[in-house]
Amino acid sequence: MEADLKGKKVTVVGLARSGVAAARLLQAVGARVTVADSKEEDESALEGADLVVISPGVPSRMESLQAARRRGVRVIGELELASGFLSAPVIAITGTNGKSTTVTLVGLILEQSGRRVFTGGNLGTPLCEAALATYRAGSRTRNAPSAVYDYLVVEVSSFQLETIERFHPWIAAVLNITPDHLDRYPSVDSYALAKARIFENQTGKDFALLNLDDERVAGLRKGLRARALGFSRTGRVSEGAYLDGDRVMTIIGGREEEVCRRADIRIPGSHNLANALTAITIGRVCGCRSEVIRRVLQTFPGIEHALETVGERRGVRFVNDSKGTNVDATLRALESLEESIFLIAGGRDKGGDFTKLQEPVRRRVKRLILIGEAAARIQEAMGPFDRISHAATLRDAVELAVRQASPGDVVLLSPACASFDMFMDYQDRGRQFKALVKALP
Repeated sequence: MEADLKGKKVTVVGLARSGVAAARLLQAVGARVTVADSKEEDESALEGADLVVISPGVPSRMESLQAARRRGVRVIGELELASGFLSAPVIAITGTNGKSTTVTLVGLILEQSGRRVFTGGNLGTPLCEAALATYRAGSRTRNAPSAVYDYLVVEVSSFQLETIERFHPWIAAVLNITPDHLDRYPSVDSYALAKARIFENQTGKDFALLNLDDERVAGLRKGLRARALGFSRTGRVSEGAYLDGDRVMTIIGGREEEVCRRADIRIPGSHNLANALTAITIGRVCGCRSEVIRRVLQTFPGIEHALETVGERRGVRFVNDSKGTNVDATLRALESLEESIFLIAGGRDKGGDFTKLQEPVRRRVKRLILIGEAAARIQEAMGPFDRISHAATLRDAVELAVRQASPGDVVLLSPACASFDMFMDYQDRGRQFKALVKALP
């Protein structure tokens, strides 16, 4: 890969974390790098490019990129660029929801089993950072793979999978597929097809892990070349992990074993049980001992911005679920809480079906407080439900909830929308919520 890039003109489009990481890697291997972070810059920067590398947030079918393709220029993503420099086995995880939690959990299981692990991708640290570390180690020693990582655990989005060519995970897992990003994809089927590309370059020596409780995901089993594994909360699987009463069981290579009990899994919610089953299966395939897996499950509290308890004030609990950027994620958050809920929702609409929230909101929510661009659309989708307020800012929403909530209630930020109308990203939204809660008298 290095020889293919040295001296070549490469344009990086999009200068978020992944774009910056891609540019650093390209510079290290001797490419002549041009960067662009706006449409105007993009069009001029693409002229004369030998290769274009785009960040996940850049639409892969943008006209300027299509024009570059017509000129014979390869257009790839940061994920594909990085994959050309990696030697350690890649464990790639995708799905509509739960990716970050599962990737973090897998990384912890491997680390506590003594493995050298990179954990990142769409989660936070771009894969090009691992590629750069591997490349630099290879410049110093012929034994580069053992010098850097034993495994690379990577969160992968549908946007990233749109532009892969040779990206080849040893283990590829799909957690779930529900409607999301329908502002980018014409249908759920096209969104699912993008997710399914995670299996595209696998062989019979690899593993494909599927959620057998999700009809769309289970349907991806047809046509797999990899060895198929499954996980289920509702029934026994032929190979993988499943729940048997309160026992969490695995079957790997014909050997059945109890790994832990349901109560050992600290993170709340049935959706997190599915995430844990995924991590357990991957851990066992990688040879991790059940006692190590169990210890991690007993102590792992979850990740920031995903059903994260921020604090309590006068008997009212505050929960930050800013990662709930689609309708299905908010549904899971509502199902995971036992208290009466003051729900703060809204933001930039991604084409979600908000009517799916109507019944659980009517049943569980004391008051729905709406913010952002999608507020009117969400209210319309709630039908006759009338316990709705609007807030101009997140601060106003929190203050309204504080005035009306009673001891034993929970104030939940789970927007069911993207954040870009009011915030830099979901992390900014979540951290502002936490700061507002911590500043309460």
